[in-house]
Amino acid sequence: MAGFCSLLVLLVFQSSCLGFRSPLSVFKRFKETTRSFSNECLGTTRPVIPVDSSDFALDIRMPGVTPKQSDTYFCMSMHLPMDEEAFVIDFKPHASMDTVHHMLLFGCNMPASTENYWFCDEGTCTDKANILYAWARNAPPTRLPKGVGFRVGGETGSKYFVLQVHYGDISAFRDNHKDCSGVSLHLTRLPQPLIAGMYLMMSVDTVIPAGEKVVNSDISCHYKKYPMHVFAYRVHTHHLGKVVSGYRVRNGQWTLIGHQSPQLPQAFYPVENPVDVSFGDILAARCVFTGEGRTEATHIGGTSSDEMCNLYIMYYMEAKHAVSFMTCTQNIAPDLFRTIPPEANIPIPVKSDMVMMHGHHKETVNKDKTSLLQQPKREEVLEQGDFYSLLSKLLGEREDVVHVHKYNPTEKAESESDLVAEIANVVQKKDLGQSGARESAEHERDNALLVRDRIHKFHRLASTLRPAESRVLSLQQPLPGEGTWEPEHTGDFHVEEALDWPGVYLLPGQVSGMALDPTNNLVIFHRGDHVWDGNSFDSKFIYQQRGLGPIEQDTILVIDPNNAAVLQSSGKNLFYLPHGLSIDKAGNYWVTDVALHQVFKLNANNKEAPLLILGKSMQPGSDQNHFCQPTDVAVDPDTGTIYVSDGYCNSRIVQFSPSGKFITQWGEESTESNPKPGQFSVPHSLALVPHLGQLCVADRENGRIQCFKTDTKEFVREIKHASFGRNVFAISYIPGLLFAVNGKPYFEDQEPVQGFVMNFSSGEIIDVFKPVRKYFDMPHDITASEDGTVYVGDAHTNTVWKFTSTEKMEHRSVKKAGIEVQEIKADYEHKLEGSSGRVLGRLRGKGSGGLNLGNFFASRKGYSRKGFDRLSTEGSDQEKDDDGSESEEEYSAPLPVPAPSS
Repeated sequence: MAGFCSLLVLLVFQSSCLGFRSPLSVFKRFKETTRSFSNECLGTTRPVIPVDSSDFALDIRMPGVTPKQSDTYFCMSMHLPMDEEAFVIDFKPHASMDTVHHMLLFGCNMPASTENYWFCDEGTCTDKANILYAWARNAPPTRLPKGVGFRVGGETGSKYFVLQVHYGDISAFRDNHKDCSGVSLHLTRLPQPLIAGMYLMMSVDTVIPAGEKVVNSDISCHYKKYPMHVFAYRVHTHHLGKVVSGYRVRNGQWTLIGHQSPQLPQAFYPVENPVDVSFGDILAARCVFTGEGRTEATHIGGTSSDEMCNLYIMYYMEAKHAVSFMTCTQNIAPDLFRTIPPEANIPIPVKSDMVMMHGHHKETVNKDKTSLLQQPKREEVLEQGDFYSLLSKLLGEREDVVHVHKYNPTEKAESESDLVAEIANVVQKKDLGQSGARESAEHERDNALLVRDRIHKFHRLASTLRPAESRVLSLQQPLPGEGTWEPEHTGDFHVEEALDWPGVYLLPGQVSGMALDPTNNLVIFHRGDHVWDGNSFDSKFIYQQRGLGPIEQDTILVIDPNNAAVLQSSGKNLFYLPHGLSIDKAGNYWVTDVALHQVFKLNANNKEAPLLILGKSMQPGSDQNHFCQPTDVAVDPDTGTIYVSDGYCNSRIVQFSPSGKFITQWGEESTESNPKPGQFSVPHSLALVPHLGQLCVADRENGRIQCFKTDTKEFVREIKHASFGRNVFAISYIPGLLFAVNGKPYFEDQEPVQGFVMNFSSGEIIDVFKPVRKYFDMPHDITASEDGTVYVGDAHTNTVWKFTSTEKMEHRSVKKAGIEVQEIKADYEHKLEGSSGRVLGRLRGKGSGGLNLGNFFASRKGYSRKGFDRLSTEGSDQEKDDDGSESEEEYSAPLPVPAPSS
């Protein structure tokens, strides 16, 4: 045994393996040295094998199993034997296709079972399961390029490896021998500058008619993430597949990623030429099948007589943008395939010494379909757990579906169509009541059987899932009088757009205000079909369009932060020109309306009847009972004190008691080019810093931020940078950091419109950010949560963006008005994608506790969100008219007549 281990290490980690070599170049040698484990178990008793001071090997093997039934899936797990971060740089399989149909290696934080091994029907992982490696058909080892690795361990990587082995036909186990198939990994502790990931393209609804000579299965999706660099690919079908091809399509030009026969060893083959994939490209793939020799139609599934159409694309990305897994399951551009290169339909010549015999994997021609009709119909509730393993089982073979990241969005109608919607579509297409069903009675029965089979699998597996638990700890704040503190931000902090977040396609009216509620949902305040333009006010700031009546649409939208679904909406027939929005720690909404010249407090559960109204309707003024176009509100979380920035035609901050009684005011209009402390030119946005007793004001037209003591109103400091330009529109505070957005540059000014991240203690800018999709035109409000997620709303493009940080943050959230919360999530990993569990989040719904499968399948035929149909607006930026019309613009600077708008 010791000699074998030495030989194993020598084979896996010999120094000559410095590049990614073609599997075909080593196939003959590998075929000669490969040993079948049918007769004896050769798994090492040393799962951790030191290689040198920085590297080690893990031997992950089945612990001597004997499957008793064909198409058995066994799983086993291994804990990463270290806490610090490591990188997988090499895979060496130990299996033979005589006994194993395929193997998958997943990474996750908690396996579905603590047993030595278990049936995978019980689940793979209790959290997300990311695929790291796939093997089939005696494929040789895989080594990644230098400097590239799959990240595991540490604060962000997987803590466990889960090996899944699919035993297809069990004829080889007639002697009841023990199987120890598995894979050896080479890991290094040395940081890798490039992080590997996998992009899976797969068909979920291909049907291959019996006797059909050529059947094409096409897949295509838009790529909407940061650039990835493809270095290897792997194709996978079953017996009927002839050739699989993958391409990047850019500006109508097809660039080959890979073109291979699935009847050759199903290894990862290196791309012939480097291929980069950027935002806006299309990824396209085609599988070519034949139905000759079959007596009935063949569908996608996991048994040896079903079929698969999979293209695995292995890529690397820069570490700060890394996404570990992405998927494409539909064909968004079927017409595109009219111009696919002819090579895609030309089978790969296979030499006789390269042909992989199917061994014991015989086709099952006669299926016992009647037994499926007799399965009891039952409805389960799907809760959070090994959801992605469940989906893969629903589709047949488990390597189809793995965790879809949020970077990640996911991703979901192209990048935004989620996997679940696609599966629902599969079932709906095969529904007996759907138009376009096969006219043949035999085909109708086949389709009905397929649907029932899949739904039965879904129901049976759903009942095995368990909800993932989340831990919450208490965050204690200093008590009044015990001193104050301000967290000093250290280390790099960078935010970038969450490209998979579909909120940019909501397209409400002019977005004027945003905040986060106590459950961390995003709340948007918008103007519906009303706009603020040059005709809105007269020279005395009196609203001139009262004849339009109040806004008839819901002006307050509660948005799921993960998938941008509209959870609630309210506020119709209440407002004329919405502006600011803040949310206090009790969840009450505080909004301002510049046409009404009023401030409203709305109950969190009943927003139709205001709890408190400050100011007189349609009456501008500057005394204790009037406002003039008030802009924002901040509410002290400890005392309930109310602060109002007032506003466009008053240059002051007004303080009220929690009951709305006037207390004091401060500030005056600035008239000089160098305004003094306490002077304002449109105080536009407020941010409380409660533990320091400070209130910060975005002094918009003076292009600066002023901070004051809330008790004495004493000026503390000014934050002003040349890169702000002439405007600072909005600010948001979280412990240690201050976020801001500026305005459009004046003629010949050079400062771009962008967002800023500042160290609050020093005021220094530590990062700037812009969106990738669309552009900032008038970013009107900004709000940030303590995990580093930032939302920006634009009043000209009517768009909301989500930005996420690359730095791990600990606190849960702080609302825009400085409202502090008392919880943080333990072991929370913040990812750049920002949409953790987006597929699961969309399915479960906020606070639903689970998914009723019957209701789910019955309701997925359309997707509407209270007037904002994501599907109808997807891909359309809906920008303002090309003629430069200002009918929907707000003025950037105050003008004498008419009154300026914001």
